[in-house]
Amino acid sequence: MRVFEKLGHDPLYLRGALLVLGAGATWSIAGIMIRNIDAASGWQILFYRSLGFTATLLVVLIHRTRGRVPAAIRAAGPTGVVGGLCLAFAFITNIFSLLNTSVASAVFMQSTQVFFGAVLGWLILREEVRPAVWLAMVGALAGVALMVGDGIADGTLFGNLLALLTGLGVAGLAVSLRWGHAVDMLPAVLFGGIFTAIGSGLLADSMIVSRHDLILALAMGVIQIGIGFIAFTAGSRHVPAAELTLLALSEVVFAPIWVWIGVGEVPSALTLAGGAILIGAVVALVLAGARRPPAQAYRKVG
Repeated sequence: MRVFEKLGHDPLYLRGALLVLGAGATWSIAGIMIRNIDAASGWQILFYRSLGFTATLLVVLIHRTRGRVPAAIRAAGPTGVVGGLCLAFAFITNIFSLLNTSVASAVFMQSTQVFFGAVLGWLILREEVRPAVWLAMVGALAGVALMVGDGIADGTLFGNLLALLTGLGVAGLAVSLRWGHAVDMLPAVLFGGIFTAIGSGLLADSMIVSRHDLILALAMGVIQIGIGFIAFTAGSRHVPAAELTLLALSEVVFAPIWVWIGVGEVPSALTLAGGAILIGAVVALVLAGARRPPAQAYRKVG
């Protein structure tokens, strides 16, 4: 298959793809970590997670730029700020979706980032969206409709809709990273942590949490999203926006497994059916992408 020819002949693409796959696997532990929080509110989790995340990103950025952090931030420019705002939006909706619906529903709904990424990449970056993508979107919408219906029935509609918005936020970040791929866009991810910390700090009723919750939230910031987004940002320089969000779907594979093993959370039959349809649409998109010539992988419209 030609996709493997591309992987074999393009080491930069291969490295980027592996980094993004690893990022998705790291993000997948969010659900099990959230389920082990004792009493901290969503805003408290966001605040301390963002502190750990921001500190991790600063250390990496200082090392990568050899102390020239202000110059790196200036190079990222307004695109970096937009990417940071998209990421902060995704962070907030993600945490509250996990608190208001099952982990399986949340990650299935968030997988719509693939299609949001394709559409935004087409509208903003002028990256080609093939007919197969539009057809896959129709199938994906059917899966989303089933999960929304399930959410209405069991009272988790709010969490499902927040998860859908998380997919939009992640796609916005992916497009921003692709827009600024000529420079180091790690500052955009740093902005996301800073914006989230400021917003959640202002909205939290109190900063007092148990030692258990504090350690867990900080660990989420350093490991779950810190390491994950470092890998995601590095990989984004060599992978188109639509494929970037697609490869990150390794999160969808692992996240429901961790909560099933760890806390016995089993998704409903309707959620599994909707998720299967949605992921089936993504798989169809992958298979269609595997048949296109390698030269078309980065072709732009216009």
